Amino acid sequence: MTELVKRLGNRIRFLRKEKGMSQEQLGELSGLHTNYVGQVERGEKNVTVESLEKICRGLNVSMEDLFRHIDPSPQPDELRQLVDLLTERSKHDRALALKLLKAVFEWEHEKYQ
Repeated sequence: MTELVKRLGNRIRFLRKEKGMSQEQLGELSGLHTNYVGQVERGEKNVTVESLEKICRGLNVSMEDLFRHIDPSPQPDELRQLVDLLTERSKHDRALALKLLKAVFEWEHEKYQ
């Protein structure tokens, strides 16, 4: 499958885990088979808009929230790696990483003044 389908699957998995849900629970809430949910998360299925709507309903998120972090636009490799790494982490971990990065940049800035 395409990179976009894989990124979408990763985003669905991230949102599901962030809500503490199993694939079975998401399947039940969205009216989709558990195997299908797993295939979508792994990027093995090219999901329809109708199924995406069901998944969003099951996750209790908007389509906007679902697509927020999967923009496949070209980015420098390092930035893409950072985004991919952070996308898989919890909200707490992302906040910690941001705080750490800001501290490093402030230290770097003060070092050269």
